Amino acid sequence: MASVSSDDRTRMLQTLMQRAGIASFRALAAQAGVSRWQIDRLRQGGLSQMRLEYLTKLAAALSIPLTELLAHFGAVTPEAKPEALQADYQRLQQQLAQQAEQVRSQVQADALRLLESWLVYWPTAAAKVAELGDDFPAQRLLPLVKPVENLMAEWGVAAFGAVGEKTPYDPQRHQLISGSADPGDPVRVRNVGYCHHDKLLYRAKVSPG
Repeated sequence: MASVSSDDRTRMLQTLMQRAGIASFRALAAQAGVSRWQIDRLRQGGLSQMRLEYLTKLAAALSIPLTELLAHFGAVTPEAKPEALQADYQRLQQQLAQQAEQVRSQVQADALRLLESWLVYWPTAAAKVAELGDDFPAQRLLPLVKPVENLMAEWGVAAFGAVGEKTPYDPQRHQLISGSADPGDPVRVRNVGYCHHDKLLYRAKVSPG
C-alpha cells in the first residue's frame, strides 16, 4: 500500500488554497495566524503532532470543516484512512475538551479574582439595605445583581455564613477581623465566605460575639 507523499499533500493544499483564493503558503500562514513551519508540518505528514488550535485555524482559513482537513492530510494510506481518521478525530476531540476545560477554569479564576471585593462585601451591604425596609430607594438595586449571583451559582461558587449570624469559630473557614477567639468560641459573621466546587475560596470574616 502506497502512503500519501509530501508532494500529494502539497498539491492538495494548493488546490484547497486556490478554492479559498489564497495565493501562497505565506498568505495562508498570515490569514490563519500560524507560522510557516506549521504549514510545512502539515505538508510533510505531521498532522498528528500538531496542536488542535493550529488545525482549527488552518481549516477556517481554507473554509473547510476540520474533519475534511484531517481526511486530506492524515498521515495514513488511502486504504487505512477511515480508521486512522477516526483515531485522529478522537484524539483531537479529547484535546479540544481538555483545552476548553483549561480555558473555562482560567476564565473563572480570573473573574473571581476581579470579583473578590464584590463577593466579600456585597452580601453585607445588601443585608444593611434590607434592614432599612422596602421604602429605602437602594432596595431597587438589589435585583440588578441577580444575574451575577446566578452566574456564580452556575460556576459552583457557594456562600457560607449569613451576615450577622452567630457560629462556632473555625479557623479553617473563618478570618478574625478583630479581637481573638479559640476554636468553638461564638463569633459573629461580618462578611460571608465562599467555596468554589467544594474548595475554600474566601474565608468568612468574623468578630468575637
